[in-house]
Amino acid sequence: MNLKKVSIFVVLVLVAIVVIIPTAIVTPFIGAGTNEDYQLENATAEDLPDKKKAEEDSYVVSVFRSQEQSVDDVPLEQYVAGVVASEMPAEFELEALKAQSLAARTYIVKYVLNEEGDEKQDPITDTVQHQVYKSEEELKKIWGGDFSWKMEKIKKAVAATKGQIITYKEQPITPSFFSTSNGYTENAEDYWQNPVPYLVSVESPWDQQSPKFRDQKIVTISEAEKALGINFDSNPVLGEIKRTSSNRVETMNIAGKQFTGREIREALKLQSSDFKVEQKNQHLIFTTKGNGHGVGMSQYGANGMAKEGHSYKDIIKHYYKDTSISKIKSNAERVTVLKN
Repeated sequence: MNLKKVSIFVVLVLVAIVVIIPTAIVTPFIGAGTNEDYQLENATAEDLPDKKKAEEDSYVVSVFRSQEQSVDDVPLEQYVAGVVASEMPAEFELEALKAQSLAARTYIVKYVLNEEGDEKQDPITDTVQHQVYKSEEELKKIWGGDFSWKMEKIKKAVAATKGQIITYKEQPITPSFFSTSNGYTENAEDYWQNPVPYLVSVESPWDQQSPKFRDQKIVTISEAEKALGINFDSNPVLGEIKRTSSNRVETMNIAGKQFTGREIREALKLQSSDFKVEQKNQHLIFTTKGNGHGVGMSQYGANGMAKEGHSYKDIIKHYYKDTSISKIKSNAERVTVLKN
């Protein structure tokens, strides 16, 4: 090979190094994060991670504190931690706590988007009317010496799911949850009036390990008459029972009047609408299975799944049918409405 050919060859090699190697370095990252919040190729100072974190930390939830009769502005993720700490035992598995974190975050996002609240955007309450929320100061008093490890565990679950919500057809869902099923969750239309495509009955066999799986309550005839607005004297007391596909009471005749299982449960403060009842003298004995309305995610079921090695994503997929897990910031409108 003569000198001229060698020179041409060297030039070609240098061109290849200049052009091909940077391309090889950049190419694996092109499109990585298409569904995320930022794309590096058009990044500005406002898009840098520190700026992003600062913006996320500025999202607040206005919480009406029922005891103090005042409103607290609480950072979103801090609010989620306070809800999870109040709604699910910290002793539960980490993956179950993560699933509860998604439910809590989804609820508030849907509420703020005015799909649950009214046009005035009233502050959300800290009670069961919405989601139970307690501050760290309140939790310290409740948990005492267990506060540190419990709060650390809950914050770990919240941080692992930061910004994630549950969506159906790209919209935040109503993330209904309850304590313990009777072995199955309930169709939304069987407890409430309208069907919800992602709130359908599914098996939940893990709940049998729950300490709340069975309960018994004795109600006097006079208490039942007052609560249900009926008179037992002139009618047969207990009539026909019709059940839903999940074996909860759909309707029941008592003293000649028909009630839904939900009406009986709520009027008599029963643990579940899956109940059997017998009359003994001047008392009604209700034996219930499960705890709560039964629609959506069972908390003890979620914990049972986690103990078997299922992830929070598996739990969400099981209890909320055909839903997806999305990032809040994938939709600019959701970010805007959460900002103070």
